[in-house]
Amino acid sequence: MSSLLRHHRQGFSFGLTSITTIGEAADDTGIHFGILKLHAGDEWTVNDGLESAILLLQGHIKFHCDGKQYTAERQSIFDENPYAIHVDAAKSVIIIATTDCELALSQVSNDVHFEPQFFDPDNLLLNEQRGQGLLDNTAYRIVRTLFDKRNRPQANLVLGEVITFPGRWSSYPPHHHPQPEIYHYRFTEPQGFGYGETGDTHNDNSGDQQVVKIQQYDTLKILYELDHAHVAAPGYGMYYIWVIRHLEKNPYTIPEFTKEHAWTQTEDANARVWQPLKIV
Repeated sequence: MSSLLRHHRQGFSFGLTSITTIGEAADDTGIHFGILKLHAGDEWTVNDGLESAILLLQGHIKFHCDGKQYTAERQSIFDENPYAIHVDAAKSVIIIATTDCELALSQVSNDVHFEPQFFDPDNLLLNEQRGQGLLDNTAYRIVRTLFDKRNRPQANLVLGEVITFPGRWSSYPPHHHPQPEIYHYRFTEPQGFGYGETGDTHNDNSGDQQVVKIQQYDTLKILYELDHAHVAAPGYGMYYIWVIRHLEKNPYTIPEFTKEHAWTQTEDANARVWQPLKIV
């Protein structure tokens, strides 16, 4: 199995489970990504000398940072908007779990100092119903962007979430970018699944080109400017966290859509889509 896909099919133990690390030998994204699970009453400090984004997946917690306290509660990643805190490498974050909780930790190297920011449903950068009204809504999904260079210009991270409706496509049309990315998946039911491509390459480092079956708790590394588009199986909603690392002198802005499929985003796309003349 590709080193780009990491499985944790049984879920995660309490404590921090590191899924990708900075500098790992195979297919390094330059991103440390892990899942942190805490029991009610537990306290955990993040102070690793790295830029850090801590995203709440489930539970009730308190963040303490830089003399301030922030409270967050979330029961459904599908139905509720996210809470997260984003800090530079010099800041510590203390997490106090009021209930059992689960969080996603994303970290990168960054020597630039900036003020901490707590994100809640009211101050996300974008909360979009992307693809709605196009292609018979077959690529309609919800895209929540917490931050990128537009609202956190000194960051080396980009953080967001996507909700993919059952039987529909996401990250579509196929697109690519030189900046490394991580997708971490959850489904509305534990047996849910979908498929994701690390497809045609757009540079000389072809990496690992294939289509992979995505299941509960999987994490996919996206490298080498490979196209990536994903689809959820009918009956199963698909959620994923997306984390991008800016490259020095080449920050992520917008992806490059694969030329032959870019028409699917245009205003006249619906007129071009085949419709049967008669249902037999």
